[in-house]
Amino acid sequence: MDASTDITVRVNGRERRIPRGLNVEGLLRSLGLHPALVVVERNREIVPRGEYAATPVEEGDVLELVHFVGGG
Repeated sequence: MDASTDITVRVNGRERRIPRGLNVEGLLRSLGLHPALVVVERNREIVPRGEYAATPVEEGDVLELVHFVGGG
């Protein structure tokens, strides 16, 4: 990644460098997560699943991701 186009965010307590310009959906996909199976809290507010594509990830954001897995 080109450092000049990266931003720093915190995901589940860990600092990460990610490409500038991602939205929540893009971030999830870049992490290998299916957006329909993840609840996202951004800066202490739950992001409605229908707004993932419209919600930008910005420098300094704090995100908590809860990934649901099926099973029996």
